[in-house]
This record gives sequence, structure tokens and C-alpha cells, in this order.
Amino acid sequence: QVQLVESGGGSVQAGGSLRLSCSASRYTYSNYCMGWFRQAPGKSREGVATIHRDGSTSYADSVKGRFTISQDKAANTLFLEMNSLQPEDTAMYYCTADPRPGVCGPRRSFIYWGQGTQVTVSS
Repeated sequence: QVQLVESGGGSVQAGGSLRLSCSASRYTYSNYCMGWFRQAPGKSREGVATIHRDGSTSYADSVKGRFTISQDKAANTLFLEMNSLQPEDTAMYYCTADPRPGVCGPRRSFIYWGQGTQVTVSS
């Protein structure tokens, strides 16, 4: 029902920055927990950051202080500002959404997923 489309991925050198965007359909940001996940080849999926309808945010320990999740409700758009990127951040990044009640954090499950956008960080 909810459609999510990511953009903004690319290749950067270590220490660089990227800003990912996620366009969502309907009133997603008014009702849903929203988040970003990432997955590298051969590695497990990792929750990166989440933002709830009240604006509260949560981050994985690996990205605290470097990544910032935000949203533009009027534009139905979710953002992930990534700074001080390292090779370990290389992965496919996915925008996620879930309407179910519960804690809105990186470890919860999400039922709606975007197609992903690739981020590659070189040394």
C-alpha cells in the first residue's frame, strides 16, 4: 500500500558526505515509524536510524554522531544525512516504514521497504 523510493546514493572517499532521500506515498510520516536500514554483501541487515511521528529519533551505535535522520512532512520525504563516511558504511541503504504500534527504534521490524540505493565508500 505504501510506496517508498530512495535516491541520493553514490561513491565517495572516506571522510566524505552523502544525503539520502526517500519519497513516500500517502500520509506515511503522520502515522508511521520511519527508518533506514543497510545491508552489505554477505553481511546481516542492520538498522541505522528511525524517526517517529513525534519527531523523536534513534540511531545505531555505529552511526551516532555521524548520521542524522530527518523528515519534511509537507513533501512526504525522509532524509538521512551521512557525514564522516567510512568504508564500513558501504552497503545498500533501504528506506522503511511501519504503521504498527510499538517502540520506534532500529531493532524493530518494518513491513514496507523501498528498492534501495547503493552507498560505496573508498579508502
